[in-house]
Amino acid sequence: MSTASKESSEEKYLHGYSQEEQTRLYKQARFMENKIYSDIDFSTVTKLLEVGCGVGAQSEILLRRFPHLHLTGIDYSEKQIAQAQKYLSTIPYATDRYQLLKENAMDMSFTSQADFDGAFLCWVLEHIPEPARVLSEVRRVLKPGSPIVITEVLNSSFFVEPYSPNVLQYWLRFNDLQYDMGGDPFVGAKLGNLLQSVGYQRISTETKTYHLDNRNPAKRAEMISFWTELLLSGLPQLLEAGYVDADLAEKLKQEMQVVAKSPNAVFFYTFMQAKAFTS
Repeated sequence: MSTASKESSEEKYLHGYSQEEQTRLYKQARFMENKIYSDIDFSTVTKLLEVGCGVGAQSEILLRRFPHLHLTGIDYSEKQIAQAQKYLSTIPYATDRYQLLKENAMDMSFTSQADFDGAFLCWVLEHIPEPARVLSEVRRVLKPGSPIVITEVLNSSFFVEPYSPNVLQYWLRFNDLQYDMGGDPFVGAKLGNLLQSVGYQRISTETKTYHLDNRNPAKRAEMISFWTELLLSGLPQLLEAGYVDADLAEKLKQEMQVVAKSPNAVFFYTFMQAKAFTS
């Protein structure tokens, strides 16, 4: 990818790089931490490659949960790397345990079978035009037998009750824009095929679901609030690209308020996690 095209990708990132968006990413990481990490075991990994480290939200969790790790985080956005550096530098247990580098994940500068003995990707492949190429590059730089863990979206699974037609219409346009920008909002369902296609072994996939209703009203309210922020994070790009108009955006907000106040609200969303080994 040329420098110009990388810069273009940065400019077109669906959620943008505002301070509000960076704050949302930290909130998202903490909010979903337990479900994402419930089955991740990096106890045998000493040098972890985090592809798409962004603002360092997942990096902090990895360093905290696995205190023996040294982490190398890569991202194509200098803005995100600068924020990640600022954030991680304030965390005592991260001191001297990480490095952050600007890299193109589809063409990394590391030598083959570098020192990395594990890899982690979270909400990354959904934004990349050639996910198989990224996974091939990751496999190239990992030692034989190294584990990789990938967590990804499956946006077709989203549902809320009461029925909210404008929310669903907006969500379809949200996904259309991501797809037209070269991403894939449904890549989670394809992880098994992608990993197999570039030579990974011992591949497993798992669905992880949020199904929140009257049995857990506090968590449901928290998720509806978080998801409303997620939906609105793409609004500036959607408006600029002409995928939605102000009227639909206003109806979205109104319907999400109705959902938030409903005594019988339901929130449902499934994402995917894949694990595999280089050999």
